[in-house]
Amino acid sequence: MCLLVIAWHAHADLPLVIAANRDEFHARPSAPLAWWQPDGRLLAGRDLTAGGTWLGITRDGRVGALTNFRDPRAARPDAPSRGSLIPRFAASPLSPHAFVRQTLPQAADFAGFNLLVGDHTELGYLASRPEPWWQPLAPGIYGLSNHLLDTPWPKLTRLRERVSRVLGAATDPAGALFELLTDREPADGPGMPDSIGDPELDRALSAPFVVNPRYGTRCSTVVTMDRAGRVRAEERLFDPQGMPCGATAVEFDIDGRRDDAPTPGR
Repeated sequence: MCLLVIAWHAHADLPLVIAANRDEFHARPSAPLAWWQPDGRLLAGRDLTAGGTWLGITRDGRVGALTNFRDPRAARPDAPSRGSLIPRFAASPLSPHAFVRQTLPQAADFAGFNLLVGDHTELGYLASRPEPWWQPLAPGIYGLSNHLLDTPWPKLTRLRERVSRVLGAATDPAGALFELLTDREPADGPGMPDSIGDPELDRALSAPFVVNPRYGTRCSTVVTMDRAGRVRAEERLFDPQGMPCGATAVEFDIDGRRDDAPTPGR
């Protein structure tokens, strides 16, 4: 996944909202959003090359999201899969903050990544670059792409600001969030640092929704959870031309829901 906005206890009716685009090589196989077997605990898409995922939520409301850290000079083809971190969190008995503290000493073993993990009461952020570090996050609206949290890349700030406006005006924002995720307008001027040496692809990558025949936005996902613990997760798939090619929507009630989470603005 290369771009997401997460609103955690920042909306009166929805303590969790995630709007995300996953960008990947079109040739890399993946499975759509589904309950992972054999235990059916984790709802997520799956990378069929390395076996991990970029975004998932469990039946008891533990959520994880992952992006790569953009650094073309520090490729690590022999590193363990970053996508394994979310299934590992889903299966862990640890709280989000305890999980990122436990993972911190191993973070440098992976290629560069950003990880957000949370539940009803905690949201934690772990970054493996420039040196592994983590921080707890207060209720708010955060943006993440392929650099550190809230790095002001044009596509990230544009999406985060628009998501904030939608959440301020809508009680059921999913449709509007999917519309925002389809934004294909490249940035004016430099969109991101560290060119990958392909001007056409660099320009495509500066848009929230990336269209390129080799690498682009493979899916958009919106996850919402209301205060009663009702979750709706919807994924929309796209082909190399950026055309829709499938969709999945899942609704479920969180197991063991407790109403002891922070309130917006507290």
